[in-house]
Amino acid sequence: MLVDQVQRVHRANLQVYGACKVWRQLYREGVAVARCTVERLMRLKGLQGARRGKAVRTTTPDAKAPYPLDRVNRQFHAERPNQLWVSDFTYVSTWQGMVYVASVIDVHARFIVGWRVSSSMRTDFVLDEQALYARKPERDGALIHHSDRGLQPAFNESSVGSKGDSYDNALAETINGLYKTELIHRRAPWKSKEAVELATLEWVSWFNHHRLLAPIGYIPPAEAEANYHRQLAARQTIPA
Repeated sequence: MLVDQVQRVHRANLQVYGACKVWRQLYREGVAVARCTVERLMRLKGLQGARRGKAVRTTTPDAKAPYPLDRVNRQFHAERPNQLWVSDFTYVSTWQGMVYVASVIDVHARFIVGWRVSSSMRTDFVLDEQALYARKPERDGALIHHSDRGLQPAFNESSVGSKGDSYDNALAETINGLYKTELIHRRAPWKSKEAVELATLEWVSWFNHHRLLAPIGYIPPAEAEANYHRQLAARQTIPA
């Protein structure tokens, strides 16, 4: 019975979960099993999680371009959604040539608020408009959008990391690393830009609504945001 449960969770999560996250997902579902048992059963069935490789730098700063100040200073923490967004992009090799995938992440719950696949590495394809339309952050107060020096977001409250600093946009690069490890490397080679777009759509939906993330308590980003809004509504209904 436990073997069936372990295999089900592994398949349901794009076959990228290792024993730790399979165990935690089973725990969320009320399945009582020890982590060492999950590890043993996964070894028995030859199941493995995705393993991250070496990070590759994909953005090259323009020394002559004007940039906003760094308003984040490596403090990738937000008390609420739509307070701090970070963005970055990465590349994917296809049979038709190189394509570039950009994403914007809400720092509060690591929710991917927008993404786009492009055949050119332009700094203006980082989908500010898509993310703004989907989230309408103006309702929540000031929003800072942080990127590294290869990108220049179109926000009044923009922030750009320091030159030559490998940690200046670490959270966005971490999410990109998961994307490359859990999707791009595992399904290569890619035939076309359209194939990358379709697979990215699937991965982003799974990431936002199902993937367990350690920094937010091993719950999915959408659940973390729902918890925030539920707690906020509860505080607002308490009489003064």
